[in-house]
Amino acid sequence: MQAILALEDGKIFKGRSFGANGECCGEVVFNTSMAGYQEIITDPSYRGQIIAMTYPLIGNYGINREDIESRKPFLEGFIVKEYSKIASNWRNDQGLGSYLEENNVIGIEGVDTRALTLHIR
Repeated sequence: MQAILALEDGKIFKGRSFGANGECCGEVVFNTSMAGYQEIITDPSYRGQIIAMTYPLIGNYGINREDIESRKPFLEGFIVKEYSKIASNWRNDQGLGSYLEENNVIGIEGVDTRALTLHIR
């Protein structure tokens, strides 16, 4: 399903949705980590924010219940360049998309996250 990221200044980024369906709003911030998306998603300091990951492939190791940082995700939304539907880590308990859906977090993939990062900087 198509998805749109609309910024307050009128800039639009188009992509595809994954995770939960719906709409969200919040402050768009970026994270440059190459690993640790699960810890970022469950970090309470991101409450109310929409996180853009600058590393291009996210979701490839899935979600592991032992590495969750808090009782639930606190972010409002999750933006990635490419969402991997295949989780290959042997510790994987669940895919990223289903984890976001289960926790009512909207994801958008196919966004040029580096261009987005430059724009919001």
